[in-house]
Amino acid sequence: MDREKKTYLQALCNKEGVINALAIDQRGSLKKMIEKDKGAPATDEEVIDFKKIASEELTKYASAILLDPDYGIPAGKARNAEAGLLTSYEKTGYDGSGDQRFPDLLDHWSAKRIKELGSDAVKFLLYYDVDEDKAINDQKQAFVERIGAECKAEGIPLFVELIAYDGNQPTNDLAFAKKKPRKVLTMMKEFAKERYGIDVLKMEVPVNMAFVEGFAKGEVAYTKAEAQAYFKEQGEITDKPYIFLSAGVSTELFRETLIFAGKAGARFSGVLCGRATWAEGLPPYVKEGEEACRQWMRSQGRADIEALNDILKVYATPIQF
Repeated sequence: MDREKKTYLQALCNKEGVINALAIDQRGSLKKMIEKDKGAPATDEEVIDFKKIASEELTKYASAILLDPDYGIPAGKARNAEAGLLTSYEKTGYDGSGDQRFPDLLDHWSAKRIKELGSDAVKFLLYYDVDEDKAINDQKQAFVERIGAECKAEGIPLFVELIAYDGNQPTNDLAFAKKKPRKVLTMMKEFAKERYGIDVLKMEVPVNMAFVEGFAKGEVAYTKAEAQAYFKEQGEITDKPYIFLSAGVSTELFRETLIFAGKAGARFSGVLCGRATWAEGLPPYVKEGEEACRQWMRSQGRADIEALNDILKVYATPIQF
């Protein structure tokens, strides 16, 4: 990584070189969450306002925040001065063309414009099935190569979020849980290659914790030892920094997962944590208003992030600059 990229990346880390970033670049899914609590369609203003409140209140305790250019620009300006900024480059969701889940970029944005916005990194989301037709995956690989080259030209770090899937199969059932380790680890090996220009990999954990022995409430897909081995294998794939995403699980389960991963020998360098850090603040915002939302974030929201910070101090592997 060149000097300019390192400078930007350091702005996203805490003083120990670990990333504890909030992820609130959700767009369509955030509107659906608001609508569920509201019982009526969400407005753009509600989405923008909630992101801004979350940024103002929670970046005091996080190293960075991930936002989108569609609704998140005011929130980026409102963040704590010491918090770094990542900006999403992809359109929300994917193009809907069958099972292939092709990505698409925001029409009016580029790595140059994201940098000019004041962002410290570009983030790109890719759905990838290692068992998909080779021609499909070749297109996706070329897509990432283009973004990597663009970010290299601009001297800005590229974070790529990799999400495994298997056609239209549900990703939260036992059948997919058994396939997940191979899919996640194989995908990570591919995109750790230098040709893609990725600076930090934003990864799923390699197992579904709901099917790990000792965590499962029903069927088991992996013994505790097997799950530990997958986490350790993930940490040995590359020297490139990788961080974990929360994937919409509860705050408590995410914390337990990080501890499990750390004890298993995973070498993750932090987290980009979404709904696990702010989702419970949404009902107070929708039902009671801004002040109730701020009170939740100043109490429970803060406590949740500081609990993550405590775990990362023990188990995360700092990025070496």
